[in-house]
Amino acid sequence: MKPLFVLIGVWFISVCVIKLWKSELDYKLSGKIALSVMLLFTALGHFLYTEGMSKMLPHFIPFSTQIIYATAFIEIIAAFCIFIPPLRYITGVLLVIFFVAVLPANIFAAVEHLNYETGEYDGAGVDYLWFRVPFQLLLICWTYLSVIK
Repeated sequence: MKPLFVLIGVWFISVCVIKLWKSELDYKLSGKIALSVMLLFTALGHFLYTEGMSKMLPHFIPFSTQIIYATAFIEIIAAFCIFIPPLRYITGVLLVIFFVAVLPANIFAAVEHLNYETGEYDGAGVDYLWFRVPFQLLLICWTYLSVIK
């Protein structure tokens, strides 16, 4: 839920600041700024909650901690690459693939009732998916509209 608040909050603030600065609305730039900040925010979570996030991966997947760190670096790199014109399109496409690829880990964590912040199995459970799946779809659409299109 926190990444959604970051995404929407930063988008709203950037729309207002850009309007004041450039005297025009630039929803696409605001969308990229919001997505970038949200990616940096979620990457930080990978470093703060590494143990819990490692448990989001099924036990048969090796190197879960390294995968969590790698996905954090992917998010950090993508947060900057969406502002580099020659890399923008491919970064957007790869982000869409990334958002699809991480969904199974979120589903697994929900089924296991994992609270990734504490690493305990006292999370919301499958009810969390009523938020998470639409949020993933929002991220995919957001990336398409503000980065790829």
